[in-house]
Amino acid sequence: MTESAPDASLADLRGRVALVTGGGSGIGEAVARLLAARGARVAVVDREADRAEAVAVAIRDQGGTALGHPADVSEAPAVDAAFSAAEAAWGRLDLVCAGAGVNGVWAPLEELEPEEWDHTLAVNLRGAFLTIRRAVAPLRRQGGGAIVVISSNNGPRINSFPGTTAYSCSKEAQLRLVKKTAHELGPDGIRVNAVLPGGVRTRLGENTSQRGIASLRQRLPGQEKRGRPLGSGGPVTPEKIARPIVFLLSDWAEHVTGAELVVDGGASLV
Repeated sequence: MTESAPDASLADLRGRVALVTGGGSGIGEAVARLLAARGARVAVVDREADRAEAVAVAIRDQGGTALGHPADVSEAPAVDAAFSAAEAAWGRLDLVCAGAGVNGVWAPLEELEPEEWDHTLAVNLRGAFLTIRRAVAPLRRQGGGAIVVISSNNGPRINSFPGTTAYSCSKEAQLRLVKKTAHELGPDGIRVNAVLPGGVRTRLGENTSQRGIASLRQRLPGQEKRGRPLGSGGPVTPEKIARPIVFLLSDWAEHVTGAELVVDGGASLV
């Protein structure tokens, strides 16, 4: 790659093909819409087929190019089918956002069932692994590309939400996955980075089940939520997280890989 500056238009993605898991709502939807607005053709992948197609239709209505495809990212055949659909439609793949995830069950450790632990790790960690794994071959054929995993600021820190052991472990493990794959795939020109949001106004709460949390709060004084220093009065929308993700997927981040970009308004500082 030459030392010339990137195109003056930030994140000009015309001619690129992107795939976004978890693209039917929340941050994933915002990423898919922004990628399309910047010129990319986008495969919107979501566990719910109607959500994936609704976002794809909205993108097409705005003059973009998109397809919707259902997939449970914890299942390898489903992930493979989603990637194959994008490749069949457009003949290439350049950009991948692994955004599918669940909060899972929040409960005291002794009350957390093994099956509940397994489900959270299957979607968040196994799903990210399967997504990255399937992306390698098509990105190599293009001579490189970019992957962003949506993790959480609750991975690398002890968060203020009791009972989130499974969720926090899955998010911390995602960060090690990002660093190991960034190192391994760097010679292929494939960049892998992570974005760590804080609390965001999304539909993720639909995948959250809390049990026995009141007793944990009583035993863990001082673990209440403290908010964030930056813009603490307003809601955090998915779009505020999507912009840094699209930056990392674009050529403006061509020298960035293995990075953990915290986008939480400073919440992890307090």
